[in-house]
Amino acid sequence: MLRDVLLLASRSNGVRRIVERAPVSRNVVRRFVAGTAIDDAVRVTAELAAAGLTVSLDRLGEDTTEVGHADATTKAYVTLLATLAERGLADRAEVSVKLSAVGQALDESMALDNARAICEAAAAAGTTVTLDMEDHTTTDSTLAVLRELRRDFPWVGAVLQAYLHRTEADCRDLAGAGSRVRLCKGAYKEPASVAHQQRLEVDRSYVRCLRVLLEGAGYPMIATHDPRLVAIASSLVQRLGRPTNTYEFQMLYGIRPHEQLRLAQAGNSVRIYVPYGDEWYGYLMRRLAERPANVAFFLRALATRS
Repeated sequence: MLRDVLLLASRSNGVRRIVERAPVSRNVVRRFVAGTAIDDAVRVTAELAAAGLTVSLDRLGEDTTEVGHADATTKAYVTLLATLAERGLADRAEVSVKLSAVGQALDESMALDNARAICEAAAAAGTTVTLDMEDHTTTDSTLAVLRELRRDFPWVGAVLQAYLHRTEADCRDLAGAGSRVRLCKGAYKEPASVAHQQRLEVDRSYVRCLRVLLEGAGYPMIATHDPRLVAIASSLVQRLGRPTNTYEFQMLYGIRPHEQLRLAQAGNSVRIYVPYGDEWYGYLMRRLAERPANVAFFLRALATRS
């Protein structure tokens, strides 16, 4: 119930205004967001790289309905990638891109052109791009753009969400050699007609999908903070004899940082998803919806003003 309320709140302009105006909100959000500017993203990337972690940077913003905004987002990613190369961090960081932030709702071909420009910048910098997945209404469009991009950039990564009924089949389609797939549970409110509604159902789907990816010839990116799923993934990796350079764990910035370091120190590749930018509200609400502990953290901060 709490998760549903928070996911609805992530789309509410009224709740958004209240949260954004709360004096402590920006202090709280620093736990989950690197900052608002490229320099903030680069600084956090350097800190995480020094700790033996890699990074996937996301410039926050989605559901763009203005061409100018889509163009600005594209240029911001190009600048970020050039900056990473200049600072010697491109081998430690890639970028994650939401197609809705670069024009998907306006014109799929526009989103493809903008995503291609970002991929060209990533190739020049010596790194990669992963296409984020959003609500189920965009899945087919996102996978269509992915197929087009992979004609020229076969390393472009995809995100699949285990709570969708379709995802096991999508995993089979994308488990081929050279394919990079980030598997997560999913963080949007979806109807029962397209998505599992119970946590146990989602977990079981995650394991089924993960097995498909790990048994395939691609590069699975295991995105979860769930200790049980981390343990299952570790067991599967050992059982299948997968070398550590053929998969990676992924976790969100600010969530279970000690576990991130533990996995890395155990010899695993660990990538941290680091968002930055002003458009942090929707991202924050989805993070709160995922774990009750995050809600408690946020409410304590709101109640304690100094």
